[in-house]
Amino acid sequence: MALHFGKRENEPLKPLNNTLGSPRYGAPGPAVAAPVAPAPAPASTTRAPDPTPVNAEGGSKLTVGPNIKLKGVEITDCDTLFVEGLVEATMDSRVMQIAEQGAFKGTAEIDIAEIHGSFDGDLTVRQRLVIHATGRVTGKIRYGKVVIEEGGQLSGDIQCTVASATAQSAPKPAMALAA
Repeated sequence: MALHFGKRENEPLKPLNNTLGSPRYGAPGPAVAAPVAPAPAPASTTRAPDPTPVNAEGGSKLTVGPNIKLKGVEITDCDTLFVEGLVEATMDSRVMQIAEQGAFKGTAEIDIAEIHGSFDGDLTVRQRLVIHATGRVTGKIRYGKVVIEEGGQLSGDIQCTVASATAQSAPKPAMALAA
């Protein structure tokens, strides 16, 4: 299931049927306009792929489009959140992708995060956090593994959860006794 907030790029525009004037400019025209036929679909309706195809196997996906603000919500049962606008929420999910113009503020517990835009708040990434060159992540950050491209920013209270768990469970090396 995919929920989309914002305009979908692959839907053709429907022409206006203005009986008092020109559909484009509102100029005076005949009192009765001829019916407007729908525009033919373009020959190539390919859509550019998402910046990073993390969600290859499908599942539920929530896309918050450009110029959309989603505030004060709790996002649950969502496999992938793709943010192009602004989201202020609490979230527990599998994958989060924030586009270059996107921003997330709040609390998120997820498996994989790919940040091209900005994140501000409490972020727990159980597996892999990827901060691209345009990405900015601030707040209380917990991660399993992290990849930061040159130019990417990470600041705040930062802790690797895998290293601390491994250090506690790893056996201590035996000390060799000198003879």
